[in-house]
Amino acid sequence: MGFAAYVRDASTVRMEVDPVTAQAAPKKILFVCSGNLCRSFMAERVFRTLSRRAGRSDLQASSAGLLDLGGAGADPHAAAILREKGVEASGHRSRTLSAGMVEAADWVLVMEEAQRDEVLSRHPVAGGKVRLLKSFAAQADGAGLDIRDPYGMTRYHYRTCFAEIYLSLEGLLRCI
Repeated sequence: MGFAAYVRDASTVRMEVDPVTAQAAPKKILFVCSGNLCRSFMAERVFRTLSRRAGRSDLQASSAGLLDLGGAGADPHAAAILREKGVEASGHRSRTLSAGMVEAADWVLVMEEAQRDEVLSRHPVAGGKVRLLKSFAAQADGAGLDIRDPYGMTRYHYRTCFAEIYLSLEGLLRCI
């Protein structure tokens, strides 16, 4: 089966085994960004909502950051956008990425290439698990595969970030 057939099948069939790698489809997804205040938090919450709507009770999502921010609450602008879109946003506290989290995850999805490099530097055995979230977007734009951090920026930047995450998660759900 060629690559084109795999892409076509991924959009219509829920796969138990990835035909390219012959590995079991991921069930535990860990989203990682810098501080776990904006991007990975939004990705976790949106993924839970989308997977629940799709009837995918077999999937689990969690999130963490590369920086230790001591359990800080979610960025209020990120939480506001989630609530605006009907996604649960309360009760989040930042978590620092640990070896146990990486080991327990089937996939570790990062927001930027630099984060992928950092995760692999800290956890080299996780090489087959670490991927860029935006690589699942149907149409990655010419700006590359990084989802930029909106922290401290305008509402426009938060909305753009949310849209990139949402589209990437829709693609992810079609693939698993």
